[in-house]
Amino acid sequence: MRLALAVLVTSLAAADPGPLRFEVTLSPTLSPAPLKGRLLVFLSDDLKPQNRLGGGFSPTGTWIAAQEIPLLKPGEPVLVNPDLTAFPMPFSQAKAGAYQVMALLDLDHSYARNGHGAGDLFSEVIRLDSLNPAQTEPLKITLTRREPDRKPLLDTENIKLVEFESKLLTAFWGRPILMRAGVVLPPAYATDPQRRFPGSYIIHGFGGDHSAAWNRGPAIVKEISEGKRFDMIHVFLDASFPTGHHVFADSVNNGPWGRALVEELIPHLEDRFRLIAKPEARFLTGHSSGGWSSLWVQVSHPDFFGGVWSTAPDPVDLRSFTGIDATPGSTQNAYKTKDGRVLNLVRRAGKELASFQEFVGQEEAKGEFGGQIASFEWVWSPRGKDGRPEKLFDRQTGVQNPDVQRYWQRYDIRLLLESGWATLGEKLRGKLHIVCGAEDNFHLEEGVYFLCDFLKSKGREDACEIVPGRDHGDLYQPSKTYPDGLHLRIDREMRAAFEKASRNGN
Repeated sequence: MRLALAVLVTSLAAADPGPLRFEVTLSPTLSPAPLKGRLLVFLSDDLKPQNRLGGGFSPTGTWIAAQEIPLLKPGEPVLVNPDLTAFPMPFSQAKAGAYQVMALLDLDHSYARNGHGAGDLFSEVIRLDSLNPAQTEPLKITLTRREPDRKPLLDTENIKLVEFESKLLTAFWGRPILMRAGVVLPPAYATDPQRRFPGSYIIHGFGGDHSAAWNRGPAIVKEISEGKRFDMIHVFLDASFPTGHHVFADSVNNGPWGRALVEELIPHLEDRFRLIAKPEARFLTGHSSGGWSSLWVQVSHPDFFGGVWSTAPDPVDLRSFTGIDATPGSTQNAYKTKDGRVLNLVRRAGKELASFQEFVGQEEAKGEFGGQIASFEWVWSPRGKDGRPEKLFDRQTGVQNPDVQRYWQRYDIRLLLESGWATLGEKLRGKLHIVCGAEDNFHLEEGVYFLCDFLKSKGREDACEIVPGRDHGDLYQPSKTYPDGLHLRIDREMRAAFEKASRNGN
């Protein structure tokens, strides 16, 4: 497909040259009604023809500017100052040269969480052959395109959509809140209508949702029919939320998602889909934010679930919040290591790609809420006077807030296990399974090492595995200890746990 590129040739008769500004207009043919949202402008010196510009999960060479737009009338331009909220720096500080530029109106403020999303309005990618951001006339951009709507999730023979209104969450928010799931049924579900099945509850990572059931479900059904997987019902839960990833933890900011899961959604699923309503038939698994979430749910409800398989979990010990000591009394700056070096966050194959400060800077430009770091605060932080969660650290200076440090302790999984081991130790015997790559791209193995050291001190060496040479993205690929891949090993271990409990008469 040939990409549409245009050379921007524009000037304002009444405007004198000055620092770069943008005049953004909503095309009346795109929307006849006024709109509001977060207006993002992307600037890139990569001149390769592109259909869209944007910022990735980790900072790239693309500059981002943002401005909240309370009212954008069709045909009436708004002036955007890309020096006010910008990453990596105010646009006027970019060097003179050739660039490409694009504007996007994020109507539902989901860009920080999902990037380009259904319904977003955006412009053509415009090429600027010669631009001096420090001294130029305002540049005109028109929003003329719309991201297509998301395809509806339709039931198939083996994959079913569940949308369930939670009374607990509805009461918290004062409006209807739906919990969603994609349920993958094994072939025997249809052929043996009297049979009940154990369930694997799968929690996605940051930016995902329950639609993974439609992507992964067909392969799961096929592998069950071929005898490669256990006859289980796979439930893909939805932990996405406008504030980021709610991780199924009860929170003063997001509401009682953990209670809603165990008291409302799972009982509803067990009634509807012939799931075995016993702890030994309920298993949890998840990766990244889903890894933390699944581990948290198991530890928070030790009698309700029969085991968790948590992979590359988000920080499970706050002595390393991706490299930051976020425990009470720590004076470590969020942007620097304890010895004063720049704190790296994103790495790959031994190469440092982005610092923690760069990651946060891009996130702040993308959106006021919903980004990865802000998502932690929406779950773990106390509510501030403005109704939003208090921040762990000042975004400009990196200085941590001692009050927030103390509050975050209630979500430190290692600390909770340690302080409650007299009760939790026996309840969780044989139920914890944690796997992480030794070279995790976000330094998540650091917190896992701390947690595993504690578990080893309690004689639970088999609860943890740190896989040499593996990172966040390739952890599930075949390895020495799981030559068929981690997905199938987890499946076999869930089957063994269920069959052992069945033999013991549970």
